[in-house]
Amino acid sequence: MKALILHPRQVLIRKRDLAIKLQQVSPHPDPKVALEQYTIPADLAANILFEACYIYDDIENKSVIDLGTGTGRLALGASMLGAEYVVGVDLDMPSLGVAIRHAKQLALRPDWVHCDIRSLRGRVDTVLMNPPFGTKQPHADIHFLEVALTLGTTVYSIHKSSTRRYLIRWLQGRADLTERILSARMEILHQFPFHRKQKHQVEVDVFRIHPS
Repeated sequence: MKALILHPRQVLIRKRDLAIKLQQVSPHPDPKVALEQYTIPADLAANILFEACYIYDDIENKSVIDLGTGTGRLALGASMLGAEYVVGVDLDMPSLGVAIRHAKQLALRPDWVHCDIRSLRGRVDTVLMNPPFGTKQPHADIHFLEVALTLGTTVYSIHKSSTRRYLIRWLQGRADLTERILSARMEILHQFPFHRKQKHQVEVDVFRIHPS
């Protein structure tokens, strides 16, 4: 059962319109296998952002960081929904270049940081992230979570549904609250030599986490 809307207020942009704008943001220009770079689908990004903003009050007038931002769909969407401050962080400069270009086209002003997320310090209200699944680099998703839990009051994170039990066990003692707010099928296009299909559907969960 979903929580009630915390603060009913004017919707700055309809979810459908947000998804359309995010669809115009280009995917990774040169995706790298080691980084497991899969662009978040625009409709999934819009769904997560609307839940975070209008159900849980975690976006509008909040400080937001997007870890592993890629081409910036989550960071740009948070900006469109009225976040007070947004920063997108990624290790891949070509992807950040795409994010910067689209931010200018959309007249948005998030900050962009080119660094390894492990070097980050400080606190924000909300962490958004579509981390590596940990398929090519075991536990890469956990490494992202470890950083996110040190940075955010609330964390939104996407994970393969097949890892659900392990993830919930790992979070025990590290989080005061872990709730699965969405389950979806994430479409992954053919982009690496080992992909056998033009499109592949991956079952994913979206978690909302309050660190201990």
